[in-house]
Amino acid sequence: MALTTRLEILDLIHELRQELNLSQKQFAAKLGVSFKTVNRWENRHTVPSRIALKLIEEMLRQMGEPGKRLLSQYFPKIKSGYDS
Repeated sequence: MALTTRLEILDLIHELRQELNLSQKQFAAKLGVSFKTVNRWENRHTVPSRIALKLIEEMLRQMGEPGKRLLSQYFPKIKSGYDS
């Protein structure tokens, strides 16, 4: 799990949430965090913990093609498991 920059992490959160068509509150519930936490991530006040990033990575893996694209864009050093 090696994202390259803090801003990329925050961009990923927003893009993933939009891809899943979830509100911040719904996204927070899927991750088991508070709405306030997701809001602070998207407003660039804090970054996700390692545990939250792992959950986000798993969420991406379960999404099929859209998740594959986001994994390769935001987690470039990770083998996505999609390659043959």
